[in-house]
Amino acid sequence: METPSILIVEDETVTRTTLRHLFEAEGYQVEEASDGEEMHQKLLANKDVDLVIMDINLPGKNGLLLARELREEKDIALIFLTGRDNEVDKILGLEIGADDYITKPFNPRELTIRARNLLTRTMSDDKPASDDDVSEYRFNGWRLDVNSRSLNSPNGDSYKLPRSEYRALEMFIQHPGKILSRGDLLMRMTGRELRPNDRTVDVTIRRIRKHFESEPSSAEIISTIHGEGYRFTGELE
Repeated sequence: METPSILIVEDETVTRTTLRHLFEAEGYQVEEASDGEEMHQKLLANKDVDLVIMDINLPGKNGLLLARELREEKDIALIFLTGRDNEVDKILGLEIGADDYITKPFNPRELTIRARNLLTRTMSDDKPASDDDVSEYRFNGWRLDVNSRSLNSPNGDSYKLPRSEYRALEMFIQHPGKILSRGDLLMRMTGRELRPNDRTVDVTIRRIRKHFESEPSSAEIISTIHGEGYRFTGELE
């Protein structure tokens, strides 16, 4: 894997400097921004940023608003690193499409491991498919395009999926009828183990289901198996 580039968006100078030194020591290329305006400037200047690590409490636009803008402009890995640890903020962050949510104070080793595992997956996703790879999956009139990571509905609507949603849906399709635990899904999505009260998988499944709900004629495609996980119940073509 080529050397990844990380952009740290953090208004606290000490924290920003600490993060920069932490990731530079791990061999990453690191840039900094203190607010949303500077973040956009850095992203325009450097088209090859692989991961944004962002606080929520920022001057001007907060991190949630900036993440929404980021998702509309770029398909880039995103980790929230913030002191806001309430459940609503975590769910909002994941709903917007963040790949991970880590609260301060944080364990430096844990942060670098999560970032590395996420980058391993996201950067491998960016590699073009070989001739032997599947280019698309079809089920219940829907089509999942592998190269663009877009989900296309029976009536022609197209949804560009964040990596976490794409990887979860692809895993379901590759294991039709099998019950997939939250732990297995989270490992596939982010490369980290499931922890108590972690809602990442449930929020992601809810986001995926919303696409199918836009087509009222679609049968249930992902079923909840209470106490065990989820199962893909669609019909592959």
